[in-house]
Amino acid sequence: MSLRATVAMQVHNTLGEGVTWCNREQALYWTDIHAAMLWRYRPHDGALHQWPMPERLASFALCEGDGWLLLGLASRLAFFHPSTRAMVPLMAVEAGLPTRLNDGACDRQGRFVFGTLHEPAEGPKQPVGGFYRLNHELSLERLPLPSVAISNSIAFSPDGGTMYFCDSLSRAIQCCDYGDAPGAQRLFAALDDPRGEPDGSTVDRDGGLWNAQWGLGHVVRYTPDGRLDRIVEVPAMQATKPAFGGTDHSVLYITSARDGLAGDALAAQPHAGALFRADTGFHGLPEPRFAGPPPHVIAAA
Repeated sequence: MSLRATVAMQVHNTLGEGVTWCNREQALYWTDIHAAMLWRYRPHDGALHQWPMPERLASFALCEGDGWLLLGLASRLAFFHPSTRAMVPLMAVEAGLPTRLNDGACDRQGRFVFGTLHEPAEGPKQPVGGFYRLNHELSLERLPLPSVAISNSIAFSPDGGTMYFCDSLSRAIQCCDYGDAPGAQRLFAALDDPRGEPDGSTVDRDGGLWNAQWGLGHVVRYTPDGRLDRIVEVPAMQATKPAFGGTDHSVLYITSARDGLAGDALAAQPHAGALFRADTGFHGLPEPRFAGPPPHVIAAA
């Protein structure tokens, strides 16, 4: 079955990513990575807000500490409070490597899992980065998963027992049993079209994995056993990440990018970089929140 997304907000993002629904605020947050900008949109009144970041914001998580976000900036982790604009640095990640942070999401236990992306001075990207987990007590560990060139598709099954992830350059989504330590990886789904790459993902309450496929102009749903089940056509070839939102988590929101498009290519995709929405008939889950200590406790330590 094929559905079609429509424009929710024309924001002209260069590299929109990381869309996340906040139940407490009934609002969407996302990032324009290359613009180093955090965005928030409230569908109920159309209010749109932006916060400039000190460096590129790759991914983030909602926090249990009210009003705080955990930021995955290009080079480091930090806490940020949008209302007060307070920023509390935590730690650098992969210092000395030509990488930046990329995709990230909280697991069902409230720990932030993220990966990195290789940014070579020249030549193709190589698998030199890794996948990491920031634990409740703020210890950072590298997960025993393969090295990665472009980390993406980080998501967790409704019961938290399966982790999904990928290296986008492999054009395949992997999964593994997940708990205190990830199990052996196994193939979940592979893209047949060489023009596309798996980008960000989310999971619905029935266990289906929704994956934005960069270069193909769509988001697909895979059943829990990896079968292609639904396709949501997006009027922008570079869809980047889906997330369920709305009061009952029934609306699928999708970020997109116009990165690398110019001239005729950009004219052919006037909605590239927009925020999209689609009614799919499925419902998502509340976004897990990072359960570490409140940032004001850290700042006072």
